[in-house]
This record gives sequence, C-alpha cells and structure tokens, in this order.
Amino acid sequence: MSFFNKLKEGLKKTRENMGRKFFEAFKAKELDGNFYDELEMAMISSDMGVTATEQVLEELKSTLPKKKITKPAEAKEELKRILLESIDYIIPEYTMPLVLMISGVNGVGKTTAVGKLAHLFVTQGKSVVIAAADTFRAAASEQLEIWAKRAGVRIISSMSGSDPAAVVFDTLASAKAHNTDVVLIDTAGRLHNKVNLMQELKKINKVVEREMPDADKRNLIVLDATTGQNAVTQVDVFNDAIDIDGIILTKLDGTAKGGVIMAISADYGLPVYYVGIGEQIDDLLPFNAEEFINAII
Repeated sequence: MSFFNKLKEGLKKTRENMGRKFFEAFKAKELDGNFYDELEMAMISSDMGVTATEQVLEELKSTLPKKKITKPAEAKEELKRILLESIDYIIPEYTMPLVLMISGVNGVGKTTAVGKLAHLFVTQGKSVVIAAADTFRAAASEQLEIWAKRAGVRIISSMSGSDPAAVVFDTLASAKAHNTDVVLIDTAGRLHNKVNLMQELKKINKVVEREMPDADKRNLIVLDATTGQNAVTQVDVFNDAIDIDGIILTKLDGTAKGGVIMAISADYGLPVYYVGIGEQIDDLLPFNAEEFINAII
C-alpha cells in the first residue's frame, strides 16, 4: 500500500466526518453568510479550534473577492491552499548523530511511538539505541523491551525507580562507543507530580547537551489525537520546562476530529513530525501536510 493510500485509510474517520461537513458547506449556491457559517461549523466540529478557524475564515473572505471567486465549489481549492499553508512547516533534515527526546503525558502512546520510531529509522538504514528513561513505571521499560526487540535495536534500561538522567548518560556513552546514528529517549509522563517531572526533563536535557554537544537534538511531544483540544493544552506544560521542537500525533486513525493538527499549528506554531494511524509497527508515518489535506478534503 502506498504512503498516500495508507494515510487515507488511517484517516478514514476524520475524512468521513470532516468531508461530510465540508460537503454540506460547499453545496451552497452563493458565498453568503450561510456558506461561511456552515464552513465555520465544519472546522470547529473537527477540532480545528477557534484560533485556527478564525484565521482561515478571515483569509478566505479576504482572498476570494481578490481572485474573483464567486462560487462555493471554486472556493474549495482556495480553502485547501489556506489550510495547507497553516500546517506546512519546513522541518530541517536530520543530521547524525541524532538525539530525540520523546515526552508527553502517560497514556498518549509515547512508549509505543518510541518503538515505532526505532523501526522507522532502522528501515532507513540507521543504527538506533533506546534509553528507557521512564523509570517511574516498570511496565514502560517492559513494553519498550518488546518494541526494541521487534525493531531489532539495542535498549539501555535500569531498575525501576533509578535516576532517569543516569540511564540517559549510560545510553549516550553506549551510542558514542558504538558510533550509533540515532538515540531515542523515552521519558516519564506523570503529571500528578508535575514539578518533579519537569525538573527531571531539564536534567536529562542538560546531560544530553553536556555529553553530546554536537548532536542534532530535538524535543518531540507525543499527543493523543482522540483527546482533541485537550491535547493542545498539554504542549503548554512541557514547553515550560523544555523547548518543544515538534509534535508526534498518535491515534489519528481513532478520531473523527483530525482538525486538531490545525489547532496545534495555529496556537503554537509547531510542526507535526509524525502521525500514528494504526497499531502495526510501521503505522507511524512522517507527516506530509499536502497529503493530509488531500486525504481529508
């Protein structure tokens, strides 16, 4: 199955929900108040958020008269262009060695995302090592061991309750000794003890900067697409402690409200790096904004 077809299939719920509502809007005969009301309802109900919706509608209302577009059917391509521009970020190409620190609250699919990322890099011919730095949950390390075995990569772990920064230190030492291309760091996500967690993440950051100062280091946050707007607010919490570089959006196949991608980009100006569209090990895909827009509209 091609990348586009796989994405399209994974976005089935989102496509059916958003597509149906956009279809109703574009059935209008005139670009009048009713048309824009229907369009606004379609975007809000798909979890695009108020900010993104207002920005898109404002630009659409401004652009259509300038281009002498008078029919709703003709306005569809213009809408797609505006939506694409709102989420089409240029993500700098990775350089090796690469260190990805993966954060996010418990339950969003963070550990699974790390395992699938490992597999993705292996298919690209990269060597990978995983740091099991979520030492607060013994189940996290056990789960990560299974994913590492599936992906065929090394994993560095320690006893439950160990210092996560020490696990990261050991992993980086191993990466340097083996000349490893990619280091993936799975971190804890226990927000009920937020202060300790944020201090922990800062400490891990410092260890990476000290031990591998020349590495390409990026902080990615994992968000669960099925939680809609609640996912957006989680960025605030982690951004206070570490500068988030981008988003991994999981469970996109399980929601009819994939418009949350637009909400994230509008509110935080952050690119989506990867999307999860299934349970299989190869169901984490690099995000392609143009194919996403074409798949849902």
